[in-house]
Amino acid sequence: MTAAQYRALLAGRRGGPPAAAAAPQPAKKKAPRTPRAHPGPPSTPEAPAVEPLLAGLTGVGRHWTLLMPYAEEMLTSNHRLHHMAVHRIRKQLRQDAAGMATARRLPRLQRAAIFYALHPRPLSRKRDPGNWAPTAKHYVDGLVTDGGLLPDDNHEFLLGPIPVMGAPVTTGYARMTLVVVELASLPDLRKPA
Repeated sequence: MTAAQYRALLAGRRGGPPAAAAAPQPAKKKAPRTPRAHPGPPSTPEAPAVEPLLAGLTGVGRHWTLLMPYAEEMLTSNHRLHHMAVHRIRKQLRQDAAGMATARRLPRLQRAAIFYALHPRPLSRKRDPGNWAPTAKHYVDGLVTDGGLLPDDNHEFLLGPIPVMGAPVTTGYARMTLVVVELASLPDLRKPA
């Protein structure tokens, strides 16, 4: 019911003369819908420089650089998602990491350091790669628990995951690169210097 029809109805109920019919208003034209910009084909960001990462470690052995598959959703410390949404994303991240470990045929290691490089979308604001630690944690869980990379992901076997800022992606969503470094021993930070 339009406003003019409502006024006519009220006037008829009160016994007064029917309200003058308002001139029909032209239909409003909807603005043409702008299509969302499609992210385009995924770009492959540059791998982070490994030499500076290895410089601070002792007992370094082999290393592997794993560019993780595109994930439309990754977890950050700032997300406030429903627990089922978090579970779905977490499960996908772990599966991606375990699949990458299998595809790359990573050997079983005794000790390792893992760095994660965030490749953000090309936005002008600054990024804090430490905020993406929840995503890196689930990638590491997928590598260690599901992929069998290490005996466990506790402090006796794993150093990290350590955040590093990577090169931005030119199109698509943010990505992450994991750098797995084999270590002969882990530094014992509990001993006084």
